[in-house]
Amino acid sequence: MPFSATPHTSSAQAHLAVDDAQKNIGKDIIVQSRETGDVVPQPSHPSAGDTDKKDQAKPFAHFVAGGLGGMTAATLTSPLDVLKTRLQSDFYQAQLRSLRAAHPLPPSSSLSSLPRSALMHFNETFQILRSIHVHEGWRALFKGLGPNLIGVVPARAINFYVYGNGKRILSDHFNYTNSQETPVGIHLTAAAVAGIATGTATNPIWLVKTRLQLDKSHAEHHNGQGRQYKNSWDCIKQTVRHEGIRGLYKGLSASYLGVTESTLQWVMYEQMKMFLARRESAKRADPNYTYGTWDDVELWSGRICSAGLAKLVAAAATYPHEVVRTRLRQAPTVSIGDGKAVMKYTGLVQCFKTVWKEEGMVGLYGGLTPHLLRVVPSAAIMFGM
Repeated sequence: MPFSATPHTSSAQAHLAVDDAQKNIGKDIIVQSRETGDVVPQPSHPSAGDTDKKDQAKPFAHFVAGGLGGMTAATLTSPLDVLKTRLQSDFYQAQLRSLRAAHPLPPSSSLSSLPRSALMHFNETFQILRSIHVHEGWRALFKGLGPNLIGVVPARAINFYVYGNGKRILSDHFNYTNSQETPVGIHLTAAAVAGIATGTATNPIWLVKTRLQLDKSHAEHHNGQGRQYKNSWDCIKQTVRHEGIRGLYKGLSASYLGVTESTLQWVMYEQMKMFLARRESAKRADPNYTYGTWDDVELWSGRICSAGLAKLVAAAATYPHEVVRTRLRQAPTVSIGDGKAVMKYTGLVQCFKTVWKEEGMVGLYGGLTPHLLRVVPSAAIMFGM
C-alpha cells in the first residue's frame, strides 16, 4: 500500500515497523519509492495470533506488492510524467510561450478571475499533452518508461535494505530494544540515509529516463537538432562518451533535496494520523456509542485524505528541486558552429539562480500541475488499497 513514482520522482519498500496492535491507526510502516523516495504508510505487523511464517514472509510480500504496484502506477501515469518533465525543462519554453500568447491568461488579479485562470492553465497543460501525441505519436507519451520500470526494483531493494539495517543499528546504538519506544528521529535518520543511498545508486537510471522524455521524435529541438537518442543504451553510451562517467550522476545533488519532501510528508501524515487516532479512541471509550460501518468508512476516508493532503503540501512546498534536477540532467546543447557541447546548468546553486533570474518563481514551478495530478491520487489511492 505504498504512496507512490519519482521521477522520478520519486521510487518503495516497507520501512518503519511499530508493533502496537492497539494503536495501529497512528503507527505504520514507512515505505520509500524511486529516487530518494516518497514516504508511504503501511499497516502495522500482524496480530499476535498470526504465525511466525507469515511474519517472516510479510516484508518480502510488501516488497513484491510494492514493486508491482509501483510499476503499474508508472505505466498508467507515464503520459503525465513525460509532460511534467518537458514542462520542467527549458527545451520546451518556446512552445509554452506560443500557447500562452495564443491563449493569454486574464489580466485581472481579482479573486473572481482565479477560476478562469485555473481553467485556462489546465487547458494549456493538456494542449501540450495533446501536441505530443499529434506531432510525435502515442509512443512519445511513454518515453522513458523502460528505465522507469527497471529502476523500481533496485530502488526498492536498496531502500528496504539500508533503511532496515540503519534503523536496527541506530536502535542498538542508543539502546532502544522496544520498537514502540523508538523515537521519530531514528526513523527519519534511517529514512534519509536510505533515500541518499538509493538516489546515489540509481541516479543513472533516472538520468536516462529524463533525457529520453525530453528527446523529441520528429519536432526539432530549440537548437535545430532532431532526435538525439535511439534507445536507453544509446543514451548511456552518448552520455559517457561526451560527459564521462560523471555525466550519469548529474542532478544527484538536487535529488538529495528530495529527502526533505519525504520528511515533510511523513511528519504531516503522522500528525494527521494521530488526530484520527485520538478521535477513534474517544469514540471507542464512550460506552454509549455504537460503532458501525459508517465509522469504518470515515476512518479509511480520513486516512486516504490525510495521505493525499500530506503528499500535496509536501510536493508543492519542495517542488523547485524537481525542476532543478531535471535541468541538471537534461542533455547539453551542441553548438552548431564548432560542434562543442554547451552546459547551461553547471551546479545546484547556479541552476537555481539561473532559473530564478531568467524565469522567476514561475520557472521553478513548471510542470507542477501534471506532477500533482500524478502523485497525489497515486498516494491516496495506493494507500487505501
